[in-house]
Amino acid sequence: MNIAIFITNRCIRLIGNLFKMLSYPFHLLFPRTRFTIPVYSKAKVGWSNTGKIPRTIWQTNYSNRCTLPVYLNYLFNRLMSLDYDYRYVSTEDREIFMRDHAPEHVYRAYQQLTDGAAQADLWRLTVLHQQGGIYMDIDATLVWPLRKLLKNEQEALYIKFKKGNTDYTNFFLATVPNNPHYKLIMDTIVHNIENYDVKKGVYGTTGPEALNSVLQGKKVHALGRNYVCIQGTFTNEHFQYLDKPQGKWTHQDPKNLIKK
Repeated sequence: MNIAIFITNRCIRLIGNLFKMLSYPFHLLFPRTRFTIPVYSKAKVGWSNTGKIPRTIWQTNYSNRCTLPVYLNYLFNRLMSLDYDYRYVSTEDREIFMRDHAPEHVYRAYQQLTDGAAQADLWRLTVLHQQGGIYMDIDATLVWPLRKLLKNEQEALYIKFKKGNTDYTNFFLATVPNNPHYKLIMDTIVHNIENYDVKKGVYGTTGPEALNSVLQGKKVHALGRNYVCIQGTFTNEHFQYLDKPQGKWTHQDPKNLIKK
């Protein structure tokens, strides 16, 4: 099975990169053309659920009006998750959700964040802790049908992504509601915000380092990204932020991450 997934992964990368290359002349010829990711897309088929993780995919971005490669990435993921509901949550709706549903101390910390990616880091943990499901970054691409990936998952699935001292990544998360690890990660992020260390920036304050500080040493189920979900296959920073130059969190001055 792992060999089949790995081969499929390589084929997806090839196809995705081909479409990505073709998107450059497309947007050169049609610079104003944009595509709309739906706010809600109901499951297309009703296959029986074989696991406890709710069949809802959550995504967010600064806008659901997107370039061709981002939209193609969305369509491909929908093909890989036909029996899952899909929900896109805008910046404004993230704020509303956090205001109405997050614990008060979590919402206060959320309001202190000035960067959209950092806000999304805290929001994804909050919504998954409360409602469960699957979160994927807007540039993430599934490499195998989601129902098969999660078929035997009873609690949660993480991606192992070895980079420096980081073992786990947060660009893909799948969990049942009320996962105690998520509560701990949320509280860790709130603590980081309230005691902000400028040296940590987004990555260390709300991102994967906060996830790892909680999960290290704990027994959780994780797979390598090549067997679950990869990034940058159909799209890249240029296409993701075509309407918001320098919008990626890596361009954020860490000194300005927290409102004073």
